[in-house]
Amino acid sequence: MKFMKIALSDLAALVGGTVLCGDAAGQITGFASLKEAVAGDLSFFHDSRYNERLMNTGASAVLVPLGWNEFPPHASCIAVADPSRSFEQIVEKYGFQPAPFTPGVHASAVVAADVKYDPARVSIGPNAVIESGVELGDEVEIGAGCFVGRNVVIGQGSRLHANATVHAECLLGDRVFLHSGAVIGADGFGYEFGEGRHRKVRQAGIVQIDNDVEIGAGSTIDRARFGRTWIGEGTKIDNLVQIGHNVVIGKHCIIVACTAIAGSAIIGDYVVIAAQVGIAGHVHVGAQSTLAARCGVTRDLPAGQTYLGFPAIPAGEEKRRLAGINRLPQLVARVKDLAAQISGGKKA
Repeated sequence: MKFMKIALSDLAALVGGTVLCGDAAGQITGFASLKEAVAGDLSFFHDSRYNERLMNTGASAVLVPLGWNEFPPHASCIAVADPSRSFEQIVEKYGFQPAPFTPGVHASAVVAADVKYDPARVSIGPNAVIESGVELGDEVEIGAGCFVGRNVVIGQGSRLHANATVHAECLLGDRVFLHSGAVIGADGFGYEFGEGRHRKVRQAGIVQIDNDVEIGAGSTIDRARFGRTWIGEGTKIDNLVQIGHNVVIGKHCIIVACTAIAGSAIIGDYVVIAAQVGIAGHVHVGAQSTLAARCGVTRDLPAGQTYLGFPAIPAGEEKRRLAGINRLPQLVARVKDLAAQISGGKKA
């Protein structure tokens, strides 16, 4: 990518676009946002709120929507149906490329003798440790320094990035991606207080992660006290998310960074949870709900609504409450004025 040079005509052909202005033979050498782009960069524009950034961009070329007719003075423009998706297509072809899958077991890896896998169809990196009873599907990649505990099953096409950990007995489906520092199956946080001390409650369950789940760097999913902590198919979990024991996450959910979900909570399918949300234990969040950033969920929430605030309530109610709070200074001033009139004082 350092020495990349791509003609605008080639980019237009790749995404089915039309060069509206500028030199079709011109070349781009990099990719950037409208705000950060410099000469040689390709960027994209798809939202009229950023019109000023478009007009002032330093990019040499910009993807714009079909029918757009306001062009920056120093950039070529390529009209496409979906600038964001077309930009993604171009970056996928010409941008940074992940290392291709290369099967083999590094000499420094420690693999128990009874692990079930095909060495010709699995990649195991330096200093990885894979304990007894593990099963690895074809095209699985275990990165450098990973730990896979006894009797773990990892499905086809899954990938553990460097230093990810999967503890004993956990089950990972096909195409599960764990980013660096993710920990699956550490003990749930379970203690009982008695005789002046906290007694640890044994966590004897597992974690089950279904197909096509991606879990970000530093995120942790605790094993169940009994049964399973369960992450549903297609769910995507950001960095630094904590999921407690016996939590059930539905299918195709989105969970954004720094969210914490306490034990035995149940999250329905297609729920979106924004950053820094806290969810109490044993509550149920209904399917297709959206929890805005920093929500605090302390009770069951019905399906299909957007929630704000602490404790989380429907967005309309919370907006009205905030509007009322914002009017308090004026109301206080009005009360003082009325009190002064009643007492015969003068208006300040």
